[in-house]
Amino acid sequence: MTPRKHEFPFEVDATHAPLLGMTPEVFLRDYWQKRPLLIRNAFPDFVSPIAPEDLAGLACEEAALSRLIAHDRAENQWMVRHGPFEETLFPQLGDHDWTLLVQDVDKWDADVAALLPAFSFLPRWRIDDVMVSFAATGGSVGAHVDQYDVFLLQAHGHRRWQIDASAAMGKAAPSVEFRNDVDIKLLRDFDPTHDWVLGPGDMLYLPPGVPHHGVAEDPCLTFSIGMRAPSAAELLGDFVDTLAADADDALRYADPDLEVPADPNEIDAAAMDRVVAALNALRMNDPDRLGDWFARFATLYRAAGEVAPPDAVPSRIELEWDLGQGARLQRHPFSRAAWRRAGKGARLFVSGLGFALSVRDAQRLAATDAIDGPLYTTLSQAGRDAVFALLQAGHYQMLADEDE
Repeated sequence: MTPRKHEFPFEVDATHAPLLGMTPEVFLRDYWQKRPLLIRNAFPDFVSPIAPEDLAGLACEEAALSRLIAHDRAENQWMVRHGPFEETLFPQLGDHDWTLLVQDVDKWDADVAALLPAFSFLPRWRIDDVMVSFAATGGSVGAHVDQYDVFLLQAHGHRRWQIDASAAMGKAAPSVEFRNDVDIKLLRDFDPTHDWVLGPGDMLYLPPGVPHHGVAEDPCLTFSIGMRAPSAAELLGDFVDTLAADADDALRYADPDLEVPADPNEIDAAAMDRVVAALNALRMNDPDRLGDWFARFATLYRAAGEVAPPDAVPSRIELEWDLGQGARLQRHPFSRAAWRRAGKGARLFVSGLGFALSVRDAQRLAATDAIDGPLYTTLSQAGRDAVFALLQAGHYQMLADEDE
């Protein structure tokens, strides 16, 4: 029998059931997008794969997306600056009340990216990035809400998290009005129901819309594994753009049933019926076409950066020779892959590019970040064609044994 709402715990220990403290099926049924959960020892004996100075160095790079948020406690004012930053800035910040945040660290650091397979109980295309934040003692980004699911993994040091789980407890939903005197969306009112201090390896799961506030107890690193959650407006905008781009110009508003109007200046009900008919003519009635649109959208949405074709690409013969000699193809960290069934086969999508393949080929290419000779030889001709086309587009890079 399923427990009643008030019987679901808000804290579990995952020492003997790593990551979630329960099976993924139970987590998805009882917590996912329903209620928050603190998971003690989600990653037992966790050691951060990245150091604070490495994060600061990344925040100095032009291509990295970074922010610095500082809090003036005396005036209750917040300062927000956007990177890239100069290296000389960090020694000037002092030892308290500031936070450095860097998005998409998994795209830049393979050891951080290695955390993501632990979340394979979720669709991979739903996982957005790993944002890493370093906070000096007292550092925070204020009380706020996110409109997407997030797992907050404590990687180093300790952070106090307060959350308002009123809605999950069957109480009135908390207010989400924002302050109008700061440059970030901070809650005007925040009344926490739970207060925890997380240490390395502890992880807090928050569904969308749960107010939360994190403050560093000491210098600490926190990893935020966030989900992709496009708004309905973003979906509609891209969908309409796709429809319009593919539309036959012959499809137009038409009124062969026009009658003499009672008032020539009125847009009457009959005219609106014809407008609806014209719009309906653009609908994607073909499930495969609709699926292809969404797969393109999903593999392009909130991309960390653009992938450019390389200056030179080996020939097909050179590629296959090199793979046979121990080289491998490494997928570009900005490239996203997903696949969908289509007819009797499948369609593989990589950053919006689509390829008709067998299910086996699509599964293998979507699942792996690296292609070596043995894997390449198992692909069909269509699969090998897709690999070569992706290499030409810059989505794979050739690495020899001595390359890192």
